[in-house]
Amino acid sequence: GFKPGARLTEATIARDLGVSRAPVREAARLLENRGLVVAMPRRGFFVRQFDWHDLDQIYDLRMCLERHAGALLVDSLTDEMASKLRAQVAFLHRLAEDGDGERQIEEDLKFHRMICVFAGNRRLLKVFDELTAETRFGIAMIGRLYDDPHQIARTHEPLLDALVARDAGVFAAASDYHIGTARERVVAMFSADGAPRRGDPSSE
Repeated sequence: GFKPGARLTEATIARDLGVSRAPVREAARLLENRGLVVAMPRRGFFVRQFDWHDLDQIYDLRMCLERHAGALLVDSLTDEMASKLRAQVAFLHRLAEDGDGERQIEEDLKFHRMICVFAGNRRLLKVFDELTAETRFGIAMIGRLYDDPHQIARTHEPLLDALVARDAGVFAAASDYHIGTARERVVAMFSADGAPRRGDPSSE
């Protein structure tokens, strides 16, 4: 992996991957569009440095998005959708048994994405995907959020219960608590790490 502020050298990456520079440059542009790297004139690409304000705003927007997705979904949830969400929570528990924390983060995000997919608003899903790229980046830098790996799986159960009960109000409260808890932990841990200033990708 590359640390925040690290310079991405096209020639080195191309050599390590055994490819030409063109696909490396294309990948860097894609990451720039997603806000994960910063292009500096005549200097190249650098891994973006997040500060706690960035992550706090990302989580704030996620809370709004997912509350709305849940409100849409309570009116259109099918038995098949409910069973897929239930299976995903069960899968999170299995990953906890296996101790696969990295995969658990991916599958955690997948559960939330499923809610957005099932809600049926493509624009909402597009924004969710953009935010997820940044959320994953923050979580990956911090590591595990809970001492008990099963706790990650358990925190999704109230969301599922509220959807099955078709109660938008209960879902909103459960979602705000679920994402709000992650927000508090991530932001607190990130600011405690003395994250570098935003907009200064050259401090290597």
